[in-house]
Amino acid sequence: MSDTDNRMTGAEIVLRALKDNGVEVIFGYPGGAVLPIYDEIFQQDDIKHILVRHEQGAGHMAEGYARSTGKCGVMLVTSGPGATNAVTPLQDALMDSIPLVCISGQVPTSLIGSDAFQECDTVGITRPCTKHNWLVKDVNELAGIIHEAFRIAQSGRPGPVVVDIPKDVQFATGTYRAPQEARVQTSYQPKTSGDVARIEQAVALMRTARRPVIYSGGGVVNSGPEASKLLRELVELTGFPITSTLMGLGAYPASGANWLGMLGMHGTYEANMAMHDCDVMVCIGARFDDRITGRLNAFSPNSKKIHIDIDPSSINKTVRVDIPILGDVGRVLEDMVRLWRASAGPAKPQGGEQLSDWWASIARWRARNSLAYRPSSDVIMPQYAIQRLYELSKGRDTYITTEVGQHQMWAAQFYGFEQPNRWMTSGGLGTMGYGFPAAIGVQVAHPESLVIDIAGDASIQMCIQEMSCAVQYGLPVKIFILNNQYMGMVRQWQQLLHGNRLSNSYTEAMPDFVKLAEAYGGVGIRCEDPAELDDAIRMMIDTPAPVIFDCRVANLANCFPMIPSGKAHNEMLLPDEATDEAVATAIDAKGRQLV
Repeated sequence: MSDTDNRMTGAEIVLRALKDNGVEVIFGYPGGAVLPIYDEIFQQDDIKHILVRHEQGAGHMAEGYARSTGKCGVMLVTSGPGATNAVTPLQDALMDSIPLVCISGQVPTSLIGSDAFQECDTVGITRPCTKHNWLVKDVNELAGIIHEAFRIAQSGRPGPVVVDIPKDVQFATGTYRAPQEARVQTSYQPKTSGDVARIEQAVALMRTARRPVIYSGGGVVNSGPEASKLLRELVELTGFPITSTLMGLGAYPASGANWLGMLGMHGTYEANMAMHDCDVMVCIGARFDDRITGRLNAFSPNSKKIHIDIDPSSINKTVRVDIPILGDVGRVLEDMVRLWRASAGPAKPQGGEQLSDWWASIARWRARNSLAYRPSSDVIMPQYAIQRLYELSKGRDTYITTEVGQHQMWAAQFYGFEQPNRWMTSGGLGTMGYGFPAAIGVQVAHPESLVIDIAGDASIQMCIQEMSCAVQYGLPVKIFILNNQYMGMVRQWQQLLHGNRLSNSYTEAMPDFVKLAEAYGGVGIRCEDPAELDDAIRMMIDTPAPVIFDCRVANLANCFPMIPSGKAHNEMLLPDEATDEAVATAIDAKGRQLV
Protein backbone atom coordinates (compact mmCIF):
# COMPACT_ATOMS: atom_id res chain seq x y z
CA MET A 1 0.00 0.00 0.00
CA SER A 2 1.47 3.36 -1.01
CA ASP A 3 1.51 6.45 1.19
CA THR A 4 -1.09 7.94 -1.15
CA ASP A 5 -3.38 4.98 -0.47
CA ASN A 6 -2.80 5.56 3.26
CA ARG A 7 -4.11 9.12 3.14
CA MET A 8 -7.74 9.47 4.12
CA THR A 9 -10.10 11.50 6.28
CA GLY A 10 -10.60 10.74 9.94
CA ALA A 11 -14.08 9.36 9.18
CA GLU A 12 -12.62 7.04 6.53
CA ILE A 13 -9.93 5.96 9.00
CA VAL A 14 -12.62 4.97 11.51
CA LEU A 15 -14.41 2.69 9.04
CA ARG A 16 -11.16 1.22 7.74
CA ALA A 17 -9.90 0.52 11.28
CA LEU A 18 -13.18 -1.16 12.24
CA LYS A 19 -13.02 -3.36 9.16
CA ASP A 20 -9.37 -4.30 9.81
CA ASN A 21 -10.33 -5.32 13.36
CA GLY A 22 -12.91 -7.77 12.03
CA VAL A 23 -16.01 -5.68 12.78
CA GLU A 24 -19.06 -6.79 10.81
CA VAL A 25 -21.81 -4.82 12.56
CA ILE A 26 -22.11 -1.66 14.63
CA PHE A 27 -25.04 -0.43 16.68
CA GLY A 28 -25.58 3.31 16.67
CA TYR A 29 -27.60 6.49 16.50
CA PRO A 30 -26.57 9.52 14.39
CA GLY A 31 -26.11 13.10 15.56
CA GLY A 32 -24.28 16.23 14.53
CA ALA A 33 -20.90 15.29 15.97
CA VAL A 34 -20.70 11.95 14.11
CA LEU A 35 -22.22 12.90 10.75
CA PRO A 36 -18.88 12.55 8.90
CA ILE A 37 -18.65 8.93 10.13
CA TYR A 38 -22.28 8.29 9.14
CA ASP A 39 -21.56 9.69 5.69
CA GLU A 40 -18.79 7.09 5.32
CA ILE A 41 -21.12 4.35 6.56
CA PHE A 42 -23.51 5.31 3.76
CA GLN A 43 -20.76 4.90 1.15
CA GLN A 44 -19.63 1.38 2.10
CA ASP A 45 -21.16 -2.09 2.36
CA ASP A 46 -18.59 -4.03 4.41
CA ILE A 47 -19.95 -3.13 7.84
CA LYS A 48 -23.65 -3.33 8.67
CA HIS A 49 -25.16 -0.57 10.79
CA ILE A 50 -28.14 -1.24 13.06
CA LEU A 51 -30.11 1.92 13.83
CA VAL A 52 -31.22 1.82 17.46
CA ARG A 53 -33.86 3.99 19.09
CA HIS A 54 -31.82 5.00 22.15
CA GLU A 55 -28.08 4.93 22.82
CA GLN A 56 -28.54 2.70 25.87
CA GLY A 57 -30.06 0.17 23.51
CA ALA A 58 -27.00 0.41 21.26
CA GLY A 59 -24.72 -0.49 24.14
CA HIS A 60 -26.79 -3.44 25.32
CA MET A 61 -27.11 -4.72 21.74
CA ALA A 62 -23.33 -4.57 21.41
CA GLU A 63 -23.06 -6.45 24.73
CA GLY A 64 -25.45 -9.18 23.57
CA TYR A 65 -23.57 -9.49 20.30
CA ALA A 66 -20.26 -9.75 22.15
CA ARG A 67 -21.41 -12.18 24.83
CA SER A 68 -22.98 -14.58 22.33
CA THR A 69 -20.08 -14.57 19.85
CA GLY A 70 -16.92 -13.94 21.88
CA LYS A 71 -16.17 -11.02 19.56
CA CYS A 72 -15.98 -7.33 20.44
CA GLY A 73 -19.23 -5.35 20.33
CA VAL A 74 -19.16 -1.87 18.77
CA MET A 75 -21.45 1.10 19.42
CA LEU A 76 -21.44 4.54 17.77
CA VAL A 77 -22.96 7.60 19.46
CA THR A 78 -22.90 11.35 19.08
CA SER A 79 -21.58 13.89 21.57
CA GLY A 80 -23.29 15.18 24.71
CA PRO A 81 -26.51 13.26 25.45
CA GLY A 82 -25.49 10.50 23.03
CA ALA A 83 -22.38 9.84 25.09
CA THR A 84 -24.09 10.21 28.46
CA ASN A 85 -26.78 7.73 27.39
CA ALA A 86 -23.95 5.26 26.78
CA VAL A 87 -22.81 5.34 30.41
CA THR A 88 -25.21 2.64 31.65
CA PRO A 89 -24.15 -0.04 29.11
CA LEU A 90 -20.49 0.94 29.57
CA GLN A 91 -20.71 0.36 33.34
CA ASP A 92 -22.72 -2.81 32.72
CA ALA A 93 -20.00 -4.12 30.39
CA LEU A 94 -17.27 -3.16 32.86
CA MET A 95 -18.83 -5.10 35.72
CA ASP A 96 -19.67 -8.16 33.60
CA SER A 97 -16.38 -8.17 31.64
CA ILE A 98 -17.88 -7.65 28.17
CA PRO A 99 -15.54 -6.44 25.37
CA LEU A 100 -17.13 -3.27 24.01
CA VAL A 101 -15.74 -0.43 21.88
CA CYS A 102 -17.74 2.81 22.04
CA ILE A 103 -16.92 5.43 19.42
CA SER A 104 -18.35 8.82 20.31
CA GLY A 105 -18.40 12.08 18.43
CA GLN A 106 -17.18 15.25 20.09
CA VAL A 107 -17.49 18.96 19.30
CA PRO A 108 -14.58 20.42 17.26
CA THR A 109 -11.34 20.73 19.22
CA SER A 110 -11.52 24.56 19.04
CA LEU A 111 -14.83 24.45 20.99
CA ILE A 112 -13.86 21.92 23.66
CA GLY A 113 -14.30 23.50 27.08
CA SER A 114 -16.58 26.28 25.84
CA ASP A 115 -19.90 24.64 26.76
CA ALA A 116 -20.67 24.27 23.06
CA PHE A 117 -23.93 22.77 21.84
CA GLN A 118 -24.11 19.06 22.77
CA GLU A 119 -20.71 19.17 24.46
CA CYS A 120 -19.79 17.15 27.53
CA ASP A 121 -16.54 15.87 29.02
CA THR A 122 -16.98 12.36 27.64
CA VAL A 123 -13.53 11.19 28.69
CA GLY A 124 -14.05 12.49 32.23
CA ILE A 125 -17.55 11.07 32.53
CA THR A 126 -16.63 7.62 31.21
CA ARG A 127 -13.25 7.24 32.97
CA PRO A 128 -14.76 5.36 35.96
CA CYS A 129 -16.81 3.02 33.75
CA THR A 130 -14.24 1.95 31.14
CA LYS A 131 -10.96 0.06 31.06
CA HIS A 132 -9.46 2.99 29.16
CA ASN A 133 -10.59 5.94 27.06
CA TRP A 134 -9.10 8.43 24.62
CA LEU A 135 -9.82 11.93 23.29
CA VAL A 136 -8.26 11.95 19.81
CA LYS A 137 -6.76 15.34 18.91
CA ASP A 138 -4.50 14.28 16.01
CA VAL A 139 -5.98 12.50 12.98
CA ASN A 140 -2.64 10.73 12.44
CA GLU A 141 -3.03 8.99 15.81
CA LEU A 142 -6.63 7.92 15.18
CA ALA A 143 -6.00 4.55 13.53
CA GLY A 144 -3.46 3.45 16.15
CA ILE A 145 -5.81 4.44 18.99
CA ILE A 146 -8.71 2.45 17.51
CA HIS A 147 -6.49 -0.62 17.06
CA GLU A 148 -5.27 -0.27 20.64
CA ALA A 149 -8.86 0.15 21.83
CA PHE A 150 -9.77 -3.25 20.41
CA ARG A 151 -6.70 -4.87 21.97
CA ILE A 152 -7.44 -3.48 25.42
CA ALA A 153 -11.18 -4.28 25.22
CA GLN A 154 -10.54 -7.93 24.34
CA SER A 155 -7.37 -8.86 26.23
CA GLY A 156 -6.93 -9.64 29.90
CA ARG A 157 -10.22 -9.23 31.71
CA PRO A 158 -12.44 -7.98 28.85
CA GLY A 159 -14.25 -4.68 29.21
CA PRO A 160 -15.44 -1.47 27.55
CA VAL A 161 -13.34 1.35 26.07
CA VAL A 162 -14.29 4.74 24.61
CA VAL A 163 -12.71 6.57 21.68
CA ASP A 164 -13.94 10.19 21.64
CA ILE A 165 -13.37 11.85 18.22
CA PRO A 166 -13.88 15.61 17.68
CA LYS A 167 -15.74 16.53 14.51
CA ASP A 168 -12.79 18.41 12.97
CA VAL A 169 -10.61 15.31 13.41
CA GLN A 170 -13.21 13.32 11.45
CA PHE A 171 -12.94 15.84 8.59
CA ALA A 172 -9.15 16.17 8.71
CA THR A 173 -6.89 14.13 6.41
CA GLY A 174 -4.24 11.89 7.90
CA THR A 175 -2.28 8.68 7.44
CA TYR A 176 -3.84 5.29 8.10
CA ARG A 177 -1.79 2.61 9.81
CA ALA A 178 -2.80 -1.07 9.78
CA PRO A 179 -3.25 -2.96 13.08
CA GLN A 180 0.17 -4.62 12.85
CA GLU A 181 1.78 -1.18 12.58
CA ALA A 182 -0.02 0.25 15.59
CA ARG A 183 1.97 1.33 18.64
CA VAL A 184 1.15 -0.89 21.64
CA GLN A 185 0.85 0.61 25.12
CA THR A 186 3.50 -1.36 26.99
CA SER A 187 1.92 -0.45 30.32
CA TYR A 188 -0.94 -2.86 29.62
CA GLN A 189 0.36 -6.38 29.14
CA PRO A 190 -1.97 -8.79 30.96
CA LYS A 191 -0.43 -12.00 32.28
CA THR A 192 -2.08 -15.02 30.68
CA SER A 193 0.03 -18.00 31.81
CA GLY A 194 -0.32 -19.06 35.43
CA ASP A 195 2.61 -19.71 37.74
CA VAL A 196 3.31 -23.44 37.41
CA ALA A 197 4.54 -23.78 40.99
CA ARG A 198 1.27 -22.35 42.32
CA ILE A 199 -0.78 -24.56 40.01
CA GLU A 200 1.14 -27.58 41.34
CA GLN A 201 0.45 -26.35 44.88
CA ALA A 202 -3.26 -26.03 44.04
CA VAL A 203 -3.45 -29.54 42.57
CA ALA A 204 -1.70 -30.96 45.64
CA LEU A 205 -4.23 -29.24 47.91
CA MET A 206 -7.13 -30.50 45.77
CA ARG A 207 -5.88 -34.07 46.18
CA THR A 208 -6.18 -33.83 49.96
CA ALA A 209 -9.77 -32.53 49.85
CA ARG A 210 -12.55 -34.46 51.54
CA ARG A 211 -15.24 -31.80 51.03
CA PRO A 212 -14.25 -29.90 47.86
CA VAL A 213 -16.30 -27.63 45.64
CA ILE A 214 -15.57 -25.93 42.32
CA TYR A 215 -16.96 -22.39 42.16
CA SER A 216 -16.95 -21.21 38.54
CA GLY A 217 -17.82 -17.83 37.07
CA GLY A 218 -18.14 -15.73 33.95
CA GLY A 219 -14.38 -15.77 33.45
CA VAL A 220 -14.66 -19.34 32.19
CA VAL A 221 -17.11 -18.21 29.50
CA ASN A 222 -14.97 -15.19 28.62
CA SER A 223 -11.88 -17.33 28.18
CA GLY A 224 -13.49 -19.12 25.23
CA PRO A 225 -15.08 -22.49 24.44
CA GLU A 226 -11.87 -24.42 25.18
CA ALA A 227 -11.96 -23.23 28.80
CA SER A 228 -15.46 -24.67 29.25
CA LYS A 229 -14.30 -28.00 27.82
CA LEU A 230 -11.35 -28.05 30.20
CA LEU A 231 -13.61 -27.20 33.15
CA ARG A 232 -15.82 -30.17 32.30
CA GLU A 233 -12.76 -32.37 32.01
CA LEU A 234 -11.49 -31.23 35.42
CA VAL A 235 -14.85 -32.01 37.03
CA GLU A 236 -14.84 -35.48 35.47
CA LEU A 237 -11.26 -36.20 36.54
CA THR A 238 -11.62 -34.99 40.11
CA GLY A 239 -15.21 -36.01 40.78
CA PHE A 240 -15.70 -32.68 42.55
CA PRO A 241 -19.15 -31.06 42.78
CA ILE A 242 -19.46 -27.80 40.85
CA THR A 243 -21.56 -24.70 41.24
CA SER A 244 -21.56 -21.44 39.32
CA THR A 245 -22.32 -17.76 39.55
CA LEU A 246 -25.14 -16.21 37.54
CA MET A 247 -22.65 -15.15 34.85
CA GLY A 248 -21.02 -18.57 34.60
CA LEU A 249 -24.12 -20.63 33.75
CA GLY A 250 -23.60 -22.98 30.81
CA ALA A 251 -19.84 -23.44 31.20
CA TYR A 252 -20.69 -26.73 32.93
CA PRO A 253 -23.92 -28.40 31.71
CA ALA A 254 -27.01 -28.19 33.90
CA SER A 255 -27.63 -31.88 33.15
CA GLY A 256 -24.18 -32.89 34.48
CA ALA A 257 -24.08 -35.37 37.35
CA ASN A 258 -21.87 -33.12 39.49
CA TRP A 259 -23.93 -29.95 38.99
CA LEU A 260 -25.21 -28.34 42.19
CA GLY A 261 -27.09 -25.52 40.49
CA MET A 262 -26.40 -21.82 40.80
CA LEU A 263 -25.12 -20.45 44.09
CA GLY A 264 -25.63 -17.14 45.82
CA MET A 265 -28.55 -15.07 47.07
CA HIS A 266 -31.10 -17.07 45.04
CA GLY A 267 -28.97 -20.17 44.51
CA THR A 268 -29.86 -23.71 45.49
CA TYR A 269 -29.63 -24.98 49.04
CA GLU A 270 -27.12 -27.67 48.07
CA ALA A 271 -24.82 -25.20 46.28
CA ASN A 272 -24.77 -22.72 49.15
CA MET A 273 -24.39 -25.37 51.84
CA ALA A 274 -21.53 -26.98 49.91
CA MET A 275 -19.82 -23.60 49.69
CA HIS A 276 -20.30 -23.03 53.41
CA ASP A 277 -19.12 -26.47 54.57
CA CYS A 278 -16.36 -27.26 52.05
CA ASP A 279 -12.74 -27.78 53.04
CA VAL A 280 -11.24 -26.85 49.65
CA MET A 281 -12.82 -24.22 47.37
CA VAL A 282 -11.57 -23.87 43.79
CA CYS A 283 -12.70 -20.48 42.49
CA ILE A 284 -12.31 -20.31 38.70
CA GLY A 285 -12.97 -17.03 36.91
CA ALA A 286 -15.22 -15.52 39.58
CA ARG A 287 -14.66 -12.56 41.91
CA PHE A 288 -16.35 -13.33 45.26
CA ASP A 289 -19.18 -10.91 44.54
CA ASP A 290 -21.43 -9.89 47.46
CA ARG A 291 -24.42 -11.75 45.96
CA ILE A 292 -22.28 -14.90 46.23
CA THR A 293 -20.56 -14.50 49.58
CA GLY A 294 -23.38 -13.26 51.78
CA ARG A 295 -22.00 -12.09 55.13
CA LEU A 296 -18.24 -11.99 54.59
CA ASN A 297 -17.14 -12.91 58.09
CA ALA A 298 -19.23 -16.10 57.86
CA PHE A 299 -18.30 -17.02 54.28
CA SER A 300 -16.99 -20.59 53.99
CA PRO A 301 -15.14 -20.26 57.30
CA ASN A 302 -13.25 -23.56 57.31
CA SER A 303 -12.04 -23.87 53.73
CA LYS A 304 -8.72 -23.43 51.97
CA LYS A 305 -9.33 -21.28 48.92
CA ILE A 306 -7.75 -21.43 45.45
CA HIS A 307 -8.51 -18.47 43.16
CA ILE A 308 -7.79 -18.44 39.41
CA ASP A 309 -8.35 -15.05 37.75
CA ILE A 310 -6.80 -12.94 35.01
CA ASP A 311 -7.52 -9.69 36.85
CA PRO A 312 -4.95 -9.04 39.60
CA SER A 313 -7.28 -6.52 41.27
CA SER A 314 -9.88 -9.26 41.85
CA ILE A 315 -7.53 -11.46 43.88
CA ASN A 316 -7.69 -10.91 47.65
CA LYS A 317 -10.00 -7.92 47.07
CA THR A 318 -12.88 -9.09 49.28
CA VAL A 319 -11.92 -12.63 50.35
CA ARG A 320 -8.41 -13.67 51.33
CA VAL A 321 -7.35 -16.81 49.45
CA ASP A 322 -4.64 -19.36 50.19
CA ILE A 323 -3.41 -20.02 46.65
CA PRO A 324 -3.86 -17.12 44.19
CA ILE A 325 -3.18 -17.99 40.53
CA LEU A 326 -2.99 -15.05 38.15
CA GLY A 327 -3.63 -15.98 34.52
CA ASP A 328 -6.13 -16.82 31.82
CA VAL A 329 -8.61 -19.42 33.05
CA GLY A 330 -8.22 -21.57 29.92
CA ARG A 331 -4.45 -21.76 30.17
CA VAL A 332 -4.46 -22.44 33.92
CA LEU A 333 -7.11 -25.16 33.54
CA GLU A 334 -5.02 -26.77 30.81
CA ASP A 335 -2.05 -26.98 33.19
CA MET A 336 -4.25 -28.16 36.04
CA VAL A 337 -5.81 -30.97 33.97
CA ARG A 338 -2.38 -32.04 32.71
CA LEU A 339 -0.90 -32.17 36.22
CA TRP A 340 -3.90 -34.05 37.62
CA ARG A 341 -3.74 -36.61 34.81
CA ALA A 342 -0.01 -37.09 35.32
CA SER A 343 -0.32 -38.43 38.85
CA ALA A 344 -3.92 -39.19 39.77
CA GLY A 345 -4.67 -42.16 37.56
CA PRO A 346 -8.07 -42.74 35.92
CA ALA A 347 -11.07 -40.59 36.70
CA LYS A 348 -13.30 -41.71 39.57
CA PRO A 349 -17.00 -40.88 39.34
CA GLN A 350 -17.82 -38.31 42.03
CA GLY A 351 -14.37 -38.69 43.54
CA GLY A 352 -14.63 -42.32 44.64
CA GLU A 353 -14.35 -43.41 48.26
CA GLN A 354 -12.52 -40.25 49.35
CA LEU A 355 -15.54 -38.06 48.63
CA SER A 356 -18.34 -40.54 49.39
CA ASP A 357 -19.35 -38.89 52.68
CA TRP A 358 -19.33 -35.49 51.01
CA TRP A 359 -21.61 -36.62 48.22
CA ALA A 360 -23.91 -38.21 50.82
CA SER A 361 -24.20 -34.80 52.51
CA ILE A 362 -24.94 -33.18 49.16
CA ALA A 363 -27.66 -35.78 48.51
CA ARG A 364 -29.32 -34.83 51.81
CA TRP A 365 -29.21 -31.13 50.88
CA ARG A 366 -30.63 -31.86 47.45
CA ALA A 367 -33.49 -33.74 49.08
CA ARG A 368 -34.67 -30.46 50.60
CA ASN A 369 -35.85 -29.58 47.06
CA SER A 370 -35.07 -25.91 47.55
CA LEU A 371 -36.58 -24.84 44.21
CA ALA A 372 -40.00 -26.27 45.08
CA TYR A 373 -43.06 -24.10 44.55
CA ARG A 374 -46.79 -24.52 45.04
CA PRO A 375 -48.33 -25.65 41.72
CA SER A 376 -51.67 -24.32 40.52
CA SER A 377 -54.22 -25.24 37.87
CA ASP A 378 -55.92 -21.86 38.18
CA VAL A 379 -53.06 -19.42 37.70
CA ILE A 380 -49.73 -19.68 35.89
CA MET A 381 -46.91 -19.91 38.40
CA PRO A 382 -43.84 -18.05 37.11
CA GLN A 383 -41.56 -21.02 37.82
CA TYR A 384 -43.86 -23.27 35.80
CA ALA A 385 -43.82 -20.78 32.93
CA ILE A 386 -40.01 -20.94 32.75
CA GLN A 387 -40.05 -24.73 32.99
CA ARG A 388 -42.47 -24.99 30.07
CA LEU A 389 -40.49 -22.44 28.05
CA TYR A 390 -37.35 -24.53 28.62
CA GLU A 391 -38.96 -27.83 27.66
CA LEU A 392 -40.50 -26.39 24.48
CA SER A 393 -37.35 -24.59 23.31
CA LYS A 394 -34.48 -26.82 24.43
CA GLY A 395 -34.31 -28.85 21.21
CA ARG A 396 -33.62 -25.71 19.20
CA ASP A 397 -30.57 -23.49 18.75
CA THR A 398 -31.65 -21.19 21.58
CA TYR A 399 -30.18 -18.10 23.22
CA ILE A 400 -31.69 -16.57 26.36
CA THR A 401 -31.37 -13.01 27.63
CA THR A 402 -33.11 -11.51 30.64
CA GLU A 403 -34.05 -8.22 32.16
CA VAL A 404 -33.44 -7.86 35.92
CA GLY A 405 -35.61 -8.98 38.81
CA GLN A 406 -37.51 -12.06 39.95
CA HIS A 407 -37.92 -13.32 36.38
CA GLN A 408 -34.12 -13.22 35.98
CA MET A 409 -33.58 -15.42 39.02
CA TRP A 410 -36.35 -17.83 38.01
CA ALA A 411 -34.77 -18.10 34.56
CA ALA A 412 -31.40 -18.90 36.15
CA GLN A 413 -33.01 -21.50 38.41
CA PHE A 414 -35.34 -23.26 35.99
CA TYR A 415 -33.83 -22.88 32.50
CA GLY A 416 -31.07 -25.46 32.02
CA PHE A 417 -28.02 -24.28 30.09
CA GLU A 418 -25.85 -26.93 28.47
CA GLN A 419 -23.37 -24.70 26.60
CA PRO A 420 -21.58 -21.41 27.29
CA ASN A 421 -22.49 -18.14 25.53
CA ARG A 422 -26.20 -19.05 25.48
CA TRP A 423 -27.11 -17.01 28.56
CA MET A 424 -26.91 -13.21 28.49
CA THR A 425 -27.90 -11.32 31.61
CA SER A 426 -26.88 -8.23 33.57
CA GLY A 427 -25.15 -9.60 36.65
CA GLY A 428 -22.98 -6.95 38.26
CA LEU A 429 -24.93 -3.76 37.53
CA GLY A 430 -28.38 -5.35 37.47
CA THR A 431 -29.63 -3.19 34.61
CA MET A 432 -33.38 -3.16 34.05
CA GLY A 433 -33.84 -2.79 30.30
CA TYR A 434 -30.77 -4.85 29.38
CA GLY A 435 -32.47 -7.99 28.08
CA PHE A 436 -34.44 -6.84 25.04
CA PRO A 437 -31.70 -4.85 23.28
CA ALA A 438 -29.20 -7.57 24.23
CA ALA A 439 -31.50 -10.10 22.54
CA ILE A 440 -31.53 -7.94 19.40
CA GLY A 441 -27.73 -7.98 19.41
CA VAL A 442 -27.76 -11.77 19.77
CA GLN A 443 -30.30 -12.12 16.96
CA VAL A 444 -28.16 -9.95 14.66
CA ALA A 445 -25.22 -12.27 15.35
CA HIS A 446 -27.30 -15.47 15.01
CA PRO A 447 -30.12 -14.69 12.55
CA GLU A 448 -31.32 -18.31 12.26
CA SER A 449 -31.42 -18.99 16.01
CA LEU A 450 -34.26 -18.73 18.52
CA VAL A 451 -33.57 -15.73 20.78
CA ILE A 452 -35.80 -15.17 23.81
CA ASP A 453 -35.74 -12.28 26.27
CA ILE A 454 -37.25 -13.44 29.55
CA ALA A 455 -38.64 -10.20 30.96
CA GLY A 456 -40.65 -8.61 33.72
CA ASP A 457 -43.52 -6.23 33.09
CA ALA A 458 -41.61 -3.37 34.73
CA SER A 459 -38.16 -4.04 33.23
CA ILE A 460 -39.37 -4.45 29.66
CA GLN A 461 -40.68 -0.89 29.61
CA MET A 462 -37.18 0.53 30.17
CA CYS A 463 -36.09 -0.09 26.55
CA ILE A 464 -39.34 -1.10 24.86
CA GLN A 465 -38.72 1.44 22.08
CA GLU A 466 -36.22 -1.00 20.55
CA MET A 467 -39.24 -2.99 19.34
CA SER A 468 -39.14 -0.54 16.45
CA CYS A 469 -35.53 -1.58 15.73
CA ALA A 470 -36.44 -5.28 15.80
CA VAL A 471 -39.32 -4.74 13.39
CA GLN A 472 -37.27 -2.56 11.03
CA TYR A 473 -34.58 -5.21 10.59
CA GLY A 474 -36.91 -8.22 10.65
CA LEU A 475 -35.32 -9.65 13.80
CA PRO A 476 -37.73 -12.26 15.23
CA VAL A 477 -36.79 -11.74 18.89
CA LYS A 478 -39.27 -13.16 21.41
CA ILE A 479 -40.07 -11.18 24.57
CA PHE A 480 -41.48 -13.55 27.19
CA ILE A 481 -42.94 -11.32 29.92
CA LEU A 482 -43.72 -12.79 33.34
CA ASN A 483 -46.40 -10.21 34.05
CA ASN A 484 -47.27 -9.99 37.74
CA GLN A 485 -48.11 -6.25 37.72
CA TYR A 486 -45.39 -5.49 40.24
CA MET A 487 -41.75 -4.62 40.35
CA GLY A 488 -41.55 -8.14 41.70
CA MET A 489 -38.17 -8.19 43.41
CA VAL A 490 -38.73 -4.77 44.94
CA ARG A 491 -42.12 -5.95 46.20
CA GLN A 492 -40.57 -9.14 47.63
CA TRP A 493 -37.94 -7.21 49.59
CA GLN A 494 -40.52 -4.72 50.84
CA GLN A 495 -42.70 -7.61 51.97
CA LEU A 496 -39.96 -9.57 53.72
CA LEU A 497 -37.67 -6.81 54.97
CA HIS A 498 -39.73 -3.60 55.17
CA GLY A 499 -42.83 -4.61 57.09
CA ASN A 500 -44.90 -5.33 54.00
CA ARG A 501 -45.04 -1.60 53.13
CA LEU A 502 -45.37 -1.81 49.36
CA SER A 503 -44.06 1.63 48.47
CA ASN A 504 -44.39 2.37 44.74
CA SER A 505 -43.81 -1.20 43.64
CA TYR A 506 -47.29 -1.82 42.23
CA THR A 507 -47.20 -0.79 38.58
CA GLU A 508 -50.55 0.73 37.65
CA ALA A 509 -51.50 2.11 34.18
CA MET A 510 -49.84 -0.85 32.50
CA PRO A 511 -49.91 -1.00 28.71
CA ASP A 512 -51.79 -3.67 26.83
CA PHE A 513 -48.70 -5.56 25.66
CA VAL A 514 -50.56 -7.26 22.79
CA LYS A 515 -51.69 -3.92 21.39
CA LEU A 516 -48.25 -2.46 22.04
CA ALA A 517 -46.61 -5.20 19.98
CA GLU A 518 -49.10 -4.63 17.17
CA ALA A 519 -48.59 -0.87 17.32
CA TYR A 520 -44.90 -1.42 16.56
CA GLY A 521 -45.72 -3.85 13.75
CA GLY A 522 -44.91 -6.99 15.74
CA VAL A 523 -47.06 -9.82 17.09
CA GLY A 524 -48.71 -9.91 20.52
CA ILE A 525 -49.79 -13.03 22.45
CA ARG A 526 -51.46 -13.18 25.86
CA CYS A 527 -51.91 -16.22 28.08
CA GLU A 528 -53.27 -16.56 31.61
CA ASP A 529 -54.51 -20.18 31.71
CA PRO A 530 -51.95 -22.89 32.59
CA ALA A 531 -53.80 -25.32 30.30
CA GLU A 532 -53.22 -23.04 27.30
CA LEU A 533 -49.61 -22.16 28.04
CA ASP A 534 -47.86 -24.82 25.93
CA ASP A 535 -49.80 -24.01 22.78
CA ALA A 536 -49.21 -20.29 23.28
CA ILE A 537 -45.45 -20.81 23.72
CA ARG A 538 -45.33 -22.95 20.57
CA MET A 539 -47.12 -20.18 18.68
CA MET A 540 -44.57 -17.66 19.94
CA ILE A 541 -41.62 -19.84 18.92
CA ASP A 542 -43.03 -20.53 15.46
CA THR A 543 -43.91 -16.90 14.67
CA PRO A 544 -41.33 -15.52 12.19
CA ALA A 545 -41.54 -11.98 13.59
CA PRO A 546 -40.82 -10.06 16.79
CA VAL A 547 -43.25 -11.21 19.49
CA ILE A 548 -44.32 -9.81 22.84
CA PHE A 549 -45.76 -12.67 24.93
CA ASP A 550 -47.79 -11.37 27.88
CA CYS A 551 -47.71 -14.30 30.32
CA ARG A 552 -49.99 -13.39 33.23
CA VAL A 553 -48.52 -15.08 36.30
CA ALA A 554 -49.35 -15.24 40.02
CA ASN A 555 -49.09 -11.68 41.31
CA LEU A 556 -47.42 -12.35 44.64
CA ALA A 557 -45.17 -15.35 44.03
CA ASN A 558 -41.79 -14.94 45.71
CA CYS A 559 -38.39 -16.09 44.50
CA PHE A 560 -36.87 -18.67 46.85
CA PRO A 561 -34.50 -19.86 48.11
CA MET A 562 -33.12 -16.56 49.31
CA ILE A 563 -30.20 -15.49 51.47
CA PRO A 564 -31.45 -12.32 53.17
CA SER A 565 -29.10 -9.36 52.94
CA GLY A 566 -26.35 -9.60 55.55
CA LYS A 567 -26.90 -13.29 56.27
CA ALA A 568 -24.61 -16.27 55.72
CA HIS A 569 -24.97 -19.18 53.28
CA ASN A 570 -26.35 -21.47 55.99
CA GLU A 571 -29.06 -18.95 56.90
CA MET A 572 -31.11 -19.34 53.72
CA LEU A 573 -34.84 -18.87 53.54
CA LEU A 574 -36.37 -21.91 51.86
CA PRO A 575 -39.87 -22.09 50.34
CA ASP A 576 -41.28 -24.18 53.18
CA GLU A 577 -39.84 -21.78 55.78
CA ALA A 578 -41.08 -18.60 54.09
CA THR A 579 -44.81 -19.16 54.46
CA ASP A 580 -47.53 -17.42 52.48
CA GLU A 581 -48.85 -15.54 55.53
CA ALA A 582 -47.22 -12.30 54.43
CA VAL A 583 -48.47 -12.82 50.89
CA ALA A 584 -52.02 -13.38 52.07
CA THR A 585 -52.02 -10.04 53.88
CA ALA A 586 -50.36 -7.95 51.17
CA ILE A 587 -52.40 -4.82 50.66
CA ASP A 588 -51.86 -2.39 47.80
CA ALA A 589 -51.85 1.38 48.02
CA LYS A 590 -55.64 1.56 47.58
CA GLY A 591 -56.27 -0.82 50.45
CA ARG A 592 -57.46 -3.71 48.28
CA GLN A 593 -56.74 -7.27 49.30
CA LEU A 594 -54.51 -8.69 46.56
CA VAL A 595 -54.99 -12.31 45.52
